[in-house]
Amino acid sequence: MKIERGTADYWRASAALFLAAFSVFAAVYSVQPLLPIFAIEFGLDAASSSVALSATTATLALSLVLVGWLGNRFNRKSLMLTTMLATASLVLAVPESGDWTSLVVVRALLGVAVCGVPAIAMVYLAEEMSNAALGLGIGLFVGGSALGGMSGRLMVGFLAEMVGWRAALTALGVLILINALVFLLLLPPPKTPRARTLTLPELGANMRAVLSDKALPLLVLCAFLMMGGFVAIYNYVGFRLLAPPYNLDHGQISLVFVVYLVGTLGSAWMGALAGRLGRRKVFWPLIVVMLAGLAITLLPPLWAIVLGMAVMTFAFFGAHSIASAWVARRSQNARAQGSALYLLAYYGGSSVIGTLGGYGWSIGGWPGVVGFTAIAFGAALLLAWRLYLLPPLIITAD
Repeated sequence: MKIERGTADYWRASAALFLAAFSVFAAVYSVQPLLPIFAIEFGLDAASSSVALSATTATLALSLVLVGWLGNRFNRKSLMLTTMLATASLVLAVPESGDWTSLVVVRALLGVAVCGVPAIAMVYLAEEMSNAALGLGIGLFVGGSALGGMSGRLMVGFLAEMVGWRAALTALGVLILINALVFLLLLPPPKTPRARTLTLPELGANMRAVLSDKALPLLVLCAFLMMGGFVAIYNYVGFRLLAPPYNLDHGQISLVFVVYLVGTLGSAWMGALAGRLGRRKVFWPLIVVMLAGLAITLLPPLWAIVLGMAVMTFAFFGAHSIASAWVARRSQNARAQGSALYLLAYYGGSSVIGTLGGYGWSIGGWPGVVGFTAIAFGAALLLAWRLYLLPPLIITAD
């Protein structure tokens, strides 16, 4: 029997997966406010310092397809719990790094460790929850990722200013261990029998089915472009705010990440709105809003920078919530492979575009970063408009 919206199991599952998303995304993005610190401590330029983040998202992206394929061999709850414990251990290992190379290696291993939650959680939701509960369930999971990303940045940024970045990351690792215990107690065991692991020919057939669909490759490319541009903005805003005329310290800069709260609202609200109006009608306007928020950040006042990032963040997480649910529904029997390809592009964009944006900073400062990001968002908008014009092949999935 599927988990229905509003039941005790629904809220237990939602809370547990919210904590899982919170933990792994706090771990992944915790170094983002530390990039200017890394640049000074290790003698790096802006683009090179961002490798602390892109190394994690790159290995995360590459691991997702493998975990999506082999994940059926394991109990989904046990796999996600193992992921959280491994994540905590590696977060605790980062402060022990003695040089830049070892830090990047540990961060790359972290990307492999965290992949179990994003690869398996959406499959768990799609298999265990009813269609009526799925949209909000995924919206809450994406909201957990937004809140985790914000809290990891905020917590580490503030503590780094007070006690140093190594102690800050140690505190985060301990928090993730506590969250893993609560996750173990809350998440209902999966009731849907695990599907058998696909053979290589079957895996190839499912991949071809996803890639031959008229909508899914467009959604995958949108994920690459949107996430890449989004991460580029957050990677380099700290460099802007450290410089004149703002001259903020690292604790003050970390407050900018509070705007992630509006991402939590955006994922839930826009997911529900798309369920009523249709995903195609809501998806492309959100990318227009992302571009508008990006433009606002070009204004000099600090309040305008924060406002622009809040607008962009709200629209981004709304669009991501819609696209990820869309892929999960439309992929049908190839759901695991569809979600894996979507997330591969999502985190691949973070690694590639997120790092390349640093060269925009080196060449043109903040306008260079914004211009680079606007190209990525503009390309995503063209793809989203193409999605809007496509005739629906599966009415309930569009």
